[in-house]
Amino acid sequence: MPIKVLRPLSNLWHHSSFSSDKFVKIVEVGPRDGLQNEKTIIPLEVKVELINKLSSTGLLAIEAGSFVSPRLVPQMADSENVLKSINKNPKVSYPVLVPNRKYFDRAVEAGAKEIAIFGSASEAFSQKNINCSISESLKRFEEVARLAQEMNIPMRGYVSCVVGCPYEGKVDPKVAQYVSKVLVDMGCYEISLGDTIGVGTPKSITEMVNIVLKALPIEKLAMHCHDTYGQAIANIRASLDCGIRVFDSSISGLGGCPFAKGATGNVATEDVLYLLSREGYTTDVDIMDTCRIGEWISGKLGRQNHSRAGKALLAKIKSSGAPSWPLDKGAI
Repeated sequence: MPIKVLRPLSNLWHHSSFSSDKFVKIVEVGPRDGLQNEKTIIPLEVKVELINKLSSTGLLAIEAGSFVSPRLVPQMADSENVLKSINKNPKVSYPVLVPNRKYFDRAVEAGAKEIAIFGSASEAFSQKNINCSISESLKRFEEVARLAQEMNIPMRGYVSCVVGCPYEGKVDPKVAQYVSKVLVDMGCYEISLGDTIGVGTPKSITEMVNIVLKALPIEKLAMHCHDTYGQAIANIRASLDCGIRVFDSSISGLGGCPFAKGATGNVATEDVLYLLSREGYTTDVDIMDTCRIGEWISGKLGRQNHSRAGKALLAKIKSSGAPSWPLDKGAI
């Protein structure tokens, strides 16, 4: 039986009027990849309110949670209740991560309409993250992929450590290419290439993307940049030049990876939106709404707002009433 690649409703922009070369899709990962690294357990109602707020900004995809071992990632232990409690916008997809059949079943029972599976371009990271080799991890996902196909559940793929690993150092981009191709062959509609520890630079990111493009078309690729060394925005700009038009980001720069020491933050959604607006791209996401949400969730968590653009835009509005330049939807 041939693999049928399913796309969620929110991904139909690839085949619609949104398929302009200047349209960029943002996948908001704050409620999952952002919150999972917080040390203090966040109340269910705060997680639900965060997703509900984000759902009204124009975002097309918001990661709602992760169905994984609560022992390994305790912050995601209530993902089932989160998924059941949020007000789902019909224009938004709410993917959740699943590592195997057991958690796939739980996600479906909780109402998941899209899932994400994840591999690594680093053998050492795969062992530390999910306690198995790259080949073993991919084998585990075959059953999940088959079930997703049978149930018409779209499936996104993640590949971590595409340019660097906290245990191995530099990663061969051919491994990222291999894992990405296998995940697409399983039925993933898109592969998010993750610079998990934020060591990438425009040169290494471009080289990696060009290698992956030898096996997959550009419309299959997304980028997931961490800002550990302050390179995320530069890497996103380089990825745009490569033709990538889907980027993962996290409100207020929340998060990191619990299995990668020092990977202290995703790129902030507000900063990505500012870059795209100033470079002539469109997203249909309200940048000022995201700035306000970023400030709100930072306050709820008792942490600093890590979005430079968010803080600057809010300060400018407070002092003068509005930014003095055009931004994306709803900014002024």
